[in-house]
Parts: sequence; C-alpha cells; structure tokens
Amino acid sequence: MSSRRWKQGCRIEFMATTRVHTPVTIIALAVLAARAESAPDFEQDVAPVLEAKCLSCHDEAGAKGDFVLETRELALGHPEAIAPGDAESSLLLTLVSGAQPDMPKKGNPLSQTQVKILRAWIDAGAPWPSDRKLVDNPERDLDWWSLQPLAAPAVPAVGTPHPVDSFVAAKLKEKKLNPVGEANAVTLIRRLTYDLTGLPPTPEEVEAFLSAAEANPDEAWRDLVERLLDSPAFGEKFARHWLDVARYAESHGYDKDKPRPHAWPYRDYVIRSFNEDKPFPRFVEEQVAGDVLFPDDPDGVLGLGFLAAGPWDLIGHQEVGEGKLDGRIAKHLDRDEMVSAVFNVFQSTTVQCAQCHHHKFDPVRTEDYYRLHAVFAAVDRADRVYDGLPADLEQRKNAVISRIGALGKEREELSARTERLVSAETSGIDRRLAELKEKHGSAPEPQYGYHSRIAKTPDERKWVQVDLGEPRHVTESRLIPAYDDFGGIGAGFGFPVRYRIEVSNDPTFENGVRVLLDATEKDQPNPGTRAVSTDGDGRPFRYLRLTATKLRERKSDYILALGEIEAIDEGGANNFALAAAVTAKDSIEQKVRWRKANLVDGVFFRELTDDDALAEFRQLQDERDAIEKAIQPPETVDRLGEIDAELKKLEEERKAFPEGQLVYAAATRFPKAGQFTATGGEPRPVHLLHRGDLRTPGDPVRPGAPPLWEGAPDRFVDSAEWDEREARAELARYLTREDNPLLWRSIANRLWQWTFGAPLVGTPNDFGRGGMEPTHPELLDFLAGRLRDDPNHSMKSIVRLLVASDAYRRASTHDEANARIDRDNAYLWRFPRRRLTAEEFRDSALAVSGALRLEDRGGPSFRDFAIDKPKHSPHYQYDLHDPNDPLSHRRTIYRFVVRTQPQPMLTTLDCADPSISVPERDESTTALQALTQWNHRFVEAMSRHFAARLEKETSGSAEATIDRACRLVLGRPPLEEELPVLREHLQEHGEESFARVLFNLNAFVYVD
Repeated sequence: MSSRRWKQGCRIEFMATTRVHTPVTIIALAVLAARAESAPDFEQDVAPVLEAKCLSCHDEAGAKGDFVLETRELALGHPEAIAPGDAESSLLLTLVSGAQPDMPKKGNPLSQTQVKILRAWIDAGAPWPSDRKLVDNPERDLDWWSLQPLAAPAVPAVGTPHPVDSFVAAKLKEKKLNPVGEANAVTLIRRLTYDLTGLPPTPEEVEAFLSAAEANPDEAWRDLVERLLDSPAFGEKFARHWLDVARYAESHGYDKDKPRPHAWPYRDYVIRSFNEDKPFPRFVEEQVAGDVLFPDDPDGVLGLGFLAAGPWDLIGHQEVGEGKLDGRIAKHLDRDEMVSAVFNVFQSTTVQCAQCHHHKFDPVRTEDYYRLHAVFAAVDRADRVYDGLPADLEQRKNAVISRIGALGKEREELSARTERLVSAETSGIDRRLAELKEKHGSAPEPQYGYHSRIAKTPDERKWVQVDLGEPRHVTESRLIPAYDDFGGIGAGFGFPVRYRIEVSNDPTFENGVRVLLDATEKDQPNPGTRAVSTDGDGRPFRYLRLTATKLRERKSDYILALGEIEAIDEGGANNFALAAAVTAKDSIEQKVRWRKANLVDGVFFRELTDDDALAEFRQLQDERDAIEKAIQPPETVDRLGEIDAELKKLEEERKAFPEGQLVYAAATRFPKAGQFTATGGEPRPVHLLHRGDLRTPGDPVRPGAPPLWEGAPDRFVDSAEWDEREARAELARYLTREDNPLLWRSIANRLWQWTFGAPLVGTPNDFGRGGMEPTHPELLDFLAGRLRDDPNHSMKSIVRLLVASDAYRRASTHDEANARIDRDNAYLWRFPRRRLTAEEFRDSALAVSGALRLEDRGGPSFRDFAIDKPKHSPHYQYDLHDPNDPLSHRRTIYRFVVRTQPQPMLTTLDCADPSISVPERDESTTALQALTQWNHRFVEAMSRHFAARLEKETSGSAEATIDRACRLVLGRPPLEEELPVLREHLQEHGEESFARVLFNLNAFVYVD
C-alpha cells in the first residue's frame, strides 16, 4: 500500500473518531458504517482470536516488536500493522496467513476461519469498543507429545524376545547404529548391585554369582535381580532418588536455618514404600492428601512430609506474620513451593511459570496456577502426630488447639483495641515518662530474664550458662537479679539461696572446671536489685555457668530466675556475654517475659537515680493505670478475664494429651509460635494476582488445576466456601487418574533413569515445550502403560523388566563409528558409564573398610557435624565431627541433611542441593574431587579402618593383601598390569596409603 493510501486511511480513521463532517469524510463514514454492519462481532468473534493467539506476546509487558494489542488505542496506533478498512495491506493479516505463517511463534497457526474473521474485521474498519481491554486468554493447545493420551504402541517385530530390546533395536536400526556386546559377569554384578542397592557387591557375592552364571547365566541373573530387589538396601537406594526430587532436608533453610528434628519419619516412609513396592497411585495420593483419603493409616500422615519437605522461611512466618506484607509474601512463596513440587515431581510440568502471566510454552493459565494455590490455602508446615495417638484423641486434641488459636487471636484484637484508646488519652503522660527515663536512667518498670522450670523441692539442682564464643579474658562477671512486679514478686525473684559460679573451656563442664565463687555452704540473702559480682582468675575461659544447689521459694514451689549475666573485660567497655548463646538444664520460654535470650540482651531492672524523678515517675504511672482502667469497657475487662481463664484450662487439657509420634508434614492444626498461627482448616483467601503482586489482588479463586489432557477437570469445588481437605483429595484424584498421561509418563521416565543412569526425556521435571522430547517415545509409552495397567501398579515390576533386557546388560565400551552418529549414546548402543554418586562413594568406603553399620536402619538421623546455636542462626560445624565416631558409620541416606551449610565432601562429589527439586544429578570431574578423595578426614579414617581389616583378613603377604583389597574395592582381582604398581606402593608407603590409592582408582569411582 502506498504511503498516500496509508495517510488517507489514517485520516479517515482520525476524522471518524473526531467527528469532522466534511463531504469527503461523510462518504468515508458511510462506507465504514456499511462495512461495520457486516463485520464480525468483536466480543464474540474477534477478541477470542486475539486473546488466544496474539496477546501472550503482544501485551503491554511483553510488547514484542513494540506492537501492543491490549486496547484499541494501542493496537491502532500502528497503522502498518492494522490498517482499518484495508486488510490486505495490514501486516497483522500478512503474518498470520499462508501455508507457513510467521505468527504466532508458539502454538498452532490460526485456522482458515480465524484468518477470515480477522480479514473481515479489518476490512470493516476494525471496530473495537473503546472501553474493551483484551485479557491474555490463550487457547488450550494440547497438541504436544506429553499431553496426548497414552498410546498402546505395538512392540516392533525385530526378532528380539524382550519388549524393551525390541524398541531399542528398532531405534538403533533406524539410526544405523550397531550395539556393542554384553558386559562380562563381574561388570554386570557390580553394575546391578550399585544400581539397585547403592553398595558394592562383596567378594563372596561375586564368587557365588560367577559360579551360578557358569551353570545357567539366565537363571543366575534372575536370582541376583530378585535378591537385590528384596534387599532392604533397594529401598534405601531408590528412596535417595525420590528424596532428591522431593527436596528433602532436615533444616528449614533461609536465614534462620533451624533443625527439623521430626523430618526423618518421612524419609523412612519413602524407604519403606519402595521396599514394600507400594502401588504408585497410592504413593502419590498419600503425599498430597493421605490424611483425608487414608485417615486410619499412619502412612496417610507420613506421606504429607512431601509437601513440607522443602525450605521454609522461619522469619517470614514466625517473626513477621501475615499481618504484614512481607509475611503474606512468605505465605505466598510457601504455597508456590508446594504447588511447584507437586507438579514438577508428579506431572513433570512447570506450573510455577504461570505465576505472573500465562505459561509462555504450555497450556497453563494464570488462573490455573492460583486455583492450585487455593488447594493449599489452609496448609502450613509443622510437626504433627502420625501414630501413637488414637483417632478420637487426636480429633479432640486438634479441636483444643484450634480453640486456643481462636481465643489467642480474639485476645490480641481486644488488647490492641484498648491500647489504641488508652494511647490516644495518655500521649502527654507517655512523653513525660520517656523524658524521665532518658534523663535519669532506666525506669522501675518490670524487666524480665531467664526462668527455669518449676521444681517441687528446693534441693533440685539447676544450671544456666553462657558461651562467650571463644576463650576471653574476663575481669569481672556479674549476676543481675530478676525483677518482676507481677503478683508483688519484686526484686531478687528466683535468685538462688545457694549457688556457685564456674568457668571452663568445656561446654559440658566435665573437664578443666574452675570455681570463681562458691556460695554453697550456707544460705545467701536475697540481693534485691544489686548485682552479685566476682573477679576473674586471670585465665581466659569460654563458658560461664551459674549452678544453683538450693532454689529460692516462689509460692509453694521453687525456681531459678535471673535478669542478666555479664562478663566484663579489663577496661570495662565490653560485655562479652551480650547476645551470647545461652544453654540451661531447662527453661520456660515465654515471650516476652521469660526466655534464655533475655539473659544476655542488655535489658534489666534499674532504679531511677533521682528520688524526685522516681516519685514523679510512679505518680505518672498510677495516673496512666487509672486512665486505662477508666477507658477500658467493663465488658472488655470481663471478656479478657474469661479468655484467660479458658486459655489456662485449655493449655492444661492440651498438655494432658499423649504426645504420640511426630513427623514434620503439611498441617492445619498446631500450637501458635510467635506470629505463626494455624488455620484450623479454614482456607485463607486466594486471589488472582496481577503480575504476581500481592498488592494488586484480583478476583478470588477456588481450588482447581490446569486441564492438561482431554477430559481433565479444571475446578474442584462449585461453592464459594470449601473444605480444604476435600480440595486436596480432589487434587490427589486428579493426579492419579488413569487417563492422566503425565503421571504415568513421568514416573516411567524416572524409573528408566534410576535404572539406566540417564532418562529417556532429558528434562525429567519438564515435559512441556520448554523441555526435551523423548528419544524413544514409543518405549516410554509402553512402560507408562504397563505400569498404569498393572493391577498392583508395581514400580519393582518395571525395574525388574528393565534389568532383564539386553540393553541393560550391554558393555560400556566405546565404538567410534557409533559415536560419530550418536556421540551422547542417546539411542543406547552401549551402556552409559557413570560415576559413583556422593552417597555411594561414602557408603562404599564404609563398606569395604568394614565400618559400615548396615543393621542400623531408620530412626533419627546421625549428625556428622557439631551444632552451635547462637542467638540468630545455628552454625553447623563439620570440621568438629570425628569421622571415627561409630554412630556416624551408617548409610549416608540416614545423615542429617542441612540446607544452608551442606556437607563439604558430599557437595564436592555432586550431592543434590536439597533446597530445590533435583531430577538429575550433576556429574563432574574436578581436581577438587581428587583432592577430597585423597585428603578428606573421612577418607583418611576409612583408610585406617581398611588397613586394619586387611591386616586381620590376610596372611600379611603383599600379594594376598592386594588381592583381597582389590576384590573388596573393585569386585575383582588386580589386573596383571596393576599388580607391580600396587605392590610397589604398598611396600613403600604401607596399607593406609595403599587403601587411599584404591579409593581413587577410576575402577572404583566409576561403574561400567
């Protein structure tokens, strides 16, 4: 179209919109009006096409090509794109037309009908209501391999009896690849034993297999497979794979990476589920809604450890809370983490990409994403009982906890309302009180500190100590008594009657204890508000402890209480105890009044220094109290009294319930912790957020999920109010439907990966258009359909099928002709060689050295670190752990996993990051790994154990030692070329160094 015609068209449009009625424009308006009468309806015909096909790239945020389609003004501001009245000259129509249109860049091209609609609309003058704004509403494009129904592919007729080999052979033939031959028997037993158990075969197991294989190779292989599948180590190995994708760890992560002492029961649940060959749909349902679907089975709660396994922001939830924006953001991110995990792991779908806009690649809309948020709107993470508490008692206990939460919330609201009323009337008094404190010192108002648990007799020994961080030269230590006006307790509350002050560099006070003050021989007077001081002994110390040998009476019982502990340096300028870590025999932690942290916060009771100021201060306080009493409505006072009485009764009732066995899991009922309050099952409101911004909430949403396959539901409830338990149950049913192709393809791909070492789909957590396509789609569908149609949905049956194939038993040898065609071995012409995982390396070193405690399975995790608990965040110190500690000589899956401070050796060896779902381990080869495998303290310790074992089990000759060592470490005797080198090293450097050499051989570190 000529520039003159462009200008004419723009002038006509301009005149039409500005009502300039010249004779020419009247004619143009008449033409446009006539066309508009026959134009497609914008709302019914045109808008759906633009919203489904164009807007995802041409909204204001994206604006590809600077072309924005959201409003009439923006869209028609580019006359070269849309020329009203001239469709043929409009670039929009050109780009979407033809046999191979340029647009849209993603998804299916426009249909002929849709192109005709746009042409007719533009020719009619592109009528568009001025107040109509398009909303990104892409069509559900299900034309993608992973979203298609599971096919029932015919097994290729290529002359192989095993179905897996038939699919693999057909692909090899198609790609003109020639498979290598079968691996030798030693390689096969080592490969299978590691793949199914994560441990090396013993020399005795190798010999037994070789002997059986000589007589009947197929029967020997079948017997070996069954023995390994029945081994408890199978569940430990495959659970390690699952825990990687489930982002399992035993600390919260984020800034305050506190331990989760009850996370481990979920780990044991996963191990047991694999060992028992739990039906896969049941395994899935338990991890999403087990407490609803299987209320009488402990696994129904244990499985919910999956939802809670990821990182959790303690500060955002406990210290900030939902009353502030940052707290609501923490809650939103918490739900996002659960939603992402469910769909990444069970569906291999990245729904989290739809948080701010419709998914750019897959048929997941923003409203789908927020419907999933609504499913988890009532759910948090907390310890909950899974066994040991009868169902009726658990129900009653939950009801009590919910009532406590509701009363606490009501009390906070009543108190805040009264405080606002009082502050409005006492602002002048409050200012004068502040002036007096500023001018004359701290006010005589109650300040609190440390409070032990209550004792029934005065002679129960109590202690409390502070950790100065490192040995310090302390000139003076001070014990400052507690002061509390509550109930007329007053100064010196809880100060011990008899006591001693001790120092040491040993936190247990078992070694090197020095006594600075011994007041245990006779009763000491109450010091009131005066500090009790003692001089240092001139030598540095790290720990300062007060031990009470006789407690002061409270009211018919006895306690130890203290306001502050100080450790002053020589110049008097520094208090080393300020903000130090505090430990005690026991403690009552009751914010704000009593807690260990109050002992070192620098806040304690002091009298005003001026008598007149003190008198004025107390008079003002009395006036303020009178105003508060006068303002506070009588009904509020009465209600607060009723609440306090009921809370006291309910707390006693809650404590009377048996604890039961706890697991850290998804929960809706739990005791309040700071600002972290349970919902009691009442869903929080969830809104559709504009660009994921909590400050711009849109319409409320109800539970649902993206309909990712034909016939899938998108909504789980119809009413505005819903039961969160039923919403999760519906999600679990949605996931495990037989017609859900994603679930079955996803787990089939993972089982292949965990057996063969590499997946059929290279992006196991993403089967969408942003991920990779399967190398063997028919084989994947065959395995997925077989698992789905198996009456027991047995995962072991798939593993059994895979390892029985020739493809699994192939050698890993290189073939240059094949490599030129398929360098990455994507089509399985050889078996993929792999490196031992971090856990396999550690477990193998323990096993061959004779230190592994195989019988010590399950239960609380061992800790290969010392934990320091300062005021803010714990420090996990791996360098302080003794690698010879037999309690840590368990399989690595039973190790306490920390998020922010991971284990250095295992991290170097490519251990999974527990803060994210890790579907496939990195496998690197670095100099740091070689240094770690040679120099790490654990390797040194295991080398000593291994040397002792060799000395015990062999005659002492070099040849016998080398033979036994190689059979233990490599599963075979030394090769002819290896023997002289190993003999020379053994004779020159000894058994320990020889053991470290074996731990660094490629034949040990890699599995062929």
